Amino acid sequence: MTLLLVMAGGAVGAAARFLTDRAVTARFGRALPWGTLTVNLAGSFLLGLLAGAGAALPGWLGALLGTGFCGALTTYSTFGYETVHLAVGGGNGRRRALLNVVLTLSVGLAAATLGWLVAPGSPG
Repeated sequence: MTLLLVMAGGAVGAAARFLTDRAVTARFGRALPWGTLTVNLAGSFLLGLLAGAGAALPGWLGALLGTGFCGALTTYSTFGYETVHLAVGGGNGRRRALLNVVLTLSVGLAAATLGWLVAPGSPG
């Protein structure tokens, strides 16, 4: 049953990542990988929320949303690829790559922390 929950969450998370990336990129352009940043921040917040709630949530919800949905929604490999692509792109690409790394890591950590803090039953 756990495998089916992870697969269902993953299917929805992957579709959400694709659609979010397309919509955000269409709106804000490609100067930075805004779509990837958006899904990674959303996934960090949700995972922080789930972790903060901890034992207050049933285990199946962690499999469905944490492992399945967040696992497919977020993408470290695309973040890495897009960062390298920015860095070798010439012009101010290295600065944009550095900005992408700083934004992704700092705001991602802040989003996860916020999720943890606002979670019902959170020790924070």
